[in-house]
Amino acid sequence: MRIVIQRVSHASVDVVNELGTLDPTFEPQQIGPGYMILVGVSDADGDAEVSWLAHKVLNLRVFEDEQGKMNRSIQDIGGEILSLSQFTLYADVHKGNRPSFIKAGKPEHADITWIKFNEALRSGGVPVREGRFGAHMRVGLVNDGPVTIIVDTETDMPHKK
Repeated sequence: MRIVIQRVSHASVDVVNELGTLDPTFEPQQIGPGYMILVGVSDADGDAEVSWLAHKVLNLRVFEDEQGKMNRSIQDIGGEILSLSQFTLYADVHKGNRPSFIKAGKPEHADITWIKFNEALRSGGVPVREGRFGAHMRVGLVNDGPVTIIVDTETDMPHKK
């Protein structure tokens, strides 16, 4: 799994239908202080990656304490998460000018894995709002800091090195 975490003061998402208008079947989601997370899944990802990554996100200390040091987790501040599935995180641009997405997980697997990841985050006591898998989404956020961190289980997870 590959994620991009952005510390935000607030974030939101809505879904646009094929007519280019707001999709009435999707209730726009918004959060206050916390993380907006873009989530990419490969076919090699499973429960071990989900568990490790959720633990990392829940315990990452990137919120400031009273001394202004990044020393508090999302759980410590009572923050929220907006989680968005994004297969384009697996774009390969080594050859040519058109990205290849063959390393991105098949939709059925990626959707289930993304849902499991969101549930693992919720089990840590953090409210998680979601976009819609496979939809055209419009995302708004205010990156606080800015703080943006990329975590990739292929290179960052201890047993994968």
